[in-house]
This record gives sequence, structure tokens and C-alpha cells, in this order.
Amino acid sequence: MSVLPKPDLIVDTIESSVIPERPNDPKHYHYLVFIGRFQPFHSGHKAVIDEALKRADHVIMLIGSANLPRSLRNPFTVAERSAMIKGAYSAADAARIHCVALDDALYNDTRWLKYVQAGVKSVTGDLQTDIGLIGHSKDSSSYYLSLFPSWASVSVPNYHNLSATPIRDSYLMGAIPTHERTPESTRKVLNDFKQTDSYQLLHEEAGFIDKYKKRWESAPYPPTFMTVDALVVQSGHILLVERRAMPGRGLWALPGGFINPKETLFDACVRELREETLLKVPEPALRGSCHSQHTFDDPYRSARGRTITQAFYFQLKNDIKGLPKVKGGDDAAKAFWLPLAELDAKMMFEDHYAIITKMVGL
Repeated sequence: MSVLPKPDLIVDTIESSVIPERPNDPKHYHYLVFIGRFQPFHSGHKAVIDEALKRADHVIMLIGSANLPRSLRNPFTVAERSAMIKGAYSAADAARIHCVALDDALYNDTRWLKYVQAGVKSVTGDLQTDIGLIGHSKDSSSYYLSLFPSWASVSVPNYHNLSATPIRDSYLMGAIPTHERTPESTRKVLNDFKQTDSYQLLHEEAGFIDKYKKRWESAPYPPTFMTVDALVVQSGHILLVERRAMPGRGLWALPGGFINPKETLFDACVRELREETLLKVPEPALRGSCHSQHTFDDPYRSARGRTITQAFYFQLKNDIKGLPKVKGGDDAAKAFWLPLAELDAKMMFEDHYAIITKMVGL
């Protein structure tokens, strides 16, 4: 995996801690910052922290993809990942390790940088103090380096090319990683989690995705899917559905789905919106209320594979008669209007929360 070119992907995709190359020095730091998702925490991550503890008074672990629902890509909570990390060390060393939740900010680089700065400042109290970034550098990225120009970087050797992705994937299919790949503290969390209903749901979904991807094994190249999503707002409320089937069964989502071969993206969006919500708005009025559209193409946004979606933002006129009636249909278990103030990232499917915040400007 190469160095990630965009900050909105660093937290979402980093598995082995990738930072830009900068000349190393013997300097001792007050704080060293290690950014990653740690899904799960493995021996490669631990090797980075081991070096950080030698080089700094304190280590700040910015644990990415916080405050999201459990998913195949993010099965473990921040609390569980913190237990994996701190449990791998003595009480004295664990006291020097500060685990801080770091939210994703897909499609908003500036917001992600703010989150990183706020996370570091919550420990240091001052962003101008002696701070460095630590991790394994696979190649150079002046772009990433430019994001934190006032912080030095410390590069550490790679550790057996370990990646969290195959460890996580095999675990969700039923295997427990070996002691060579993960510390005992991680295996304890994994064993405990394996006894829960949440694990069973993810295990079932992992099997579903495995079968889904096998249908495309004979394709000459990995498929890219095109979908549409409808973001409908009226009177401070947003129209959502509860997903009926896997993946993401039970989560909240924007109405939408795959396009048909002979329809435009906009026509597909209107069709999916009406099929999934039975929205009681005349079609001419609905089409005339389209405010804007935007493409969302994070490479990791869907467990099913590379999926690009076109989202359309509909602003319905306020009406003293109240919100239009809706009812779940097709792939939706139910459809409902939710006050914008009650949006909850922990309940949202895939990147739909990020889509909403991007387009509505929350």
C-alpha cells in the first residue's frame, strides 16, 4: 500500500501506519503522534509504539473511524481498540499512551485536519509544543507532509509487512490470528467479541460479502458499480430508510440503489426514491425540487467493492400541512422523516452520514 494522497483517506485506509519520509534524527520528543484505525491492533502497530516510547515522553494514539456503526471495515469500537493497545503494555508504559477518538471526515479535508489538531491538543494543551508524527514510511508524500508543517516526522522500519486487512477479514470469517501477528491483548478482545451477537451479525455479513464477490471472480477485471442516492429535506427533516437486507441490515440510509442499463442517473434516483419510500409528492414537483448533485467516490465506501454513487439533493417546499407521507417499500424495511438535529453517525450506513453533511452543509 502506498502513502495515501488525501487526508480524508488516511484515517479510513491506513493499516500499517504510513507517513512521509523525512530525515530521521536522534531527537527526543515530548509527544509523538501515531494515526491509524487499528482494526485490529497488530504487532506491526506495536513495533511503532515501542519505538515511540523510546523516543518520546508521551505517545498520542489517534484512533480513526470513531463514532461509526460496527461494520466489516470497522468492527471494533474505540474502547475495544484502546484495550488492545494499552493491554499490550505495562501499567507504567500504558500511562504514557493516550488513546484519543478521531472521527472520519470523508469529502472534507479541512474538517479532518481540524479533528486531528483537536485530538492532539486535547492531550498536549498546546499545538506549538514539541510534537512529532511517527510511523512506517513506505515512500514519500510531500502532500501529507504539508498538512502538518510544524510537526517533525519519525520513520520506523516496517515489521514483517503486516496489514490489518487480512487479519480482520479472516477473523470475521471465523479465525483467530496467531501470536506472531497480534499481541495477547488483541487476541483477548477478539476472543471476547467473538462470543457476542454483534460478532455473529458481522460474521453472517462477511459470508454474504464473500459470496457476493465470488460472483464476479470470472470478470476480466474488478467491477465498478454505479449507484444513486436521494437526499430529500423538508422543514428541517431528512427522509431516510431502514435497510431491510445485508449489507447494513437495520442501519439508516438514504433512499437509493443501482441504476438500470437504460436510464439516466437522475431518472434512476427518482425511481429508487419512489420505490423505497412511496413518497407522496407529485413527480413533476419532485423533479423540480432538485437543488444540486454530487459524486461520492471514496474507494472504500462499500464492502461490496468499488462503488461510485451520484447523490441528488431535493429541497421540498415547506408546507403547513406537514411532511409528506412515506412508507417503506422494495429494499427498505421502513421509511421515515428524521429531524436533522437527530442525525446519528453511529446509525448510518456506509458513508451516508458524510454525504449528508457534505451536501446539506452541517
